[in-house]
Amino acid sequence: MNIGDKFPDLLGVDAEGKDVRLSDFPDKKFIIYFYPKDNTSGCTLEAVSLRDNYRTFLDMGYQIIGVSKDSEASHRKFAEKQCLPFPLVADTDVRLCEKAGVWAVKKMAGREYLGILRTTFICDHDGTVTDKIDKVKTKAAAEQLFELLDGRNNPNPA
Repeated sequence: MNIGDKFPDLLGVDAEGKDVRLSDFPDKKFIIYFYPKDNTSGCTLEAVSLRDNYRTFLDMGYQIIGVSKDSEASHRKFAEKQCLPFPLVADTDVRLCEKAGVWAVKKMAGREYLGILRTTFICDHDGTVTDKIDKVKTKAAAEQLFELLDGRNNPNPA
């Protein structure tokens, strides 16, 4: 997905097996972040950064939604362990990852494999992509987003 593309309303199911739809969050814009795997160091740092700033993002008008190919059960354990207040979509068939263009060949320790490229999309109320972050700073994911969004939600900056 690129700027101007639109996410589908139905993103998938969350850790509880409930459908996650953009239309479930009226009057919100979206931060949809794709991450490789629950309970890994980088993914945990990213999730915790977003968790610790979740209230601020809500106040700014943004709903956070995480996506990986992990199962509902894995997401449930990860969300409980890290006290994550936002939904995690279990994209086990990687359809959403493929649509978003984040399912790709990766390299590690000299071997190639298919996996999720850590990517964050910022979207308008209807799911239209307004910004895309390809080089996510895991430990400072929230700060990176704040820098990008600075001034957009304050019509009268000081």
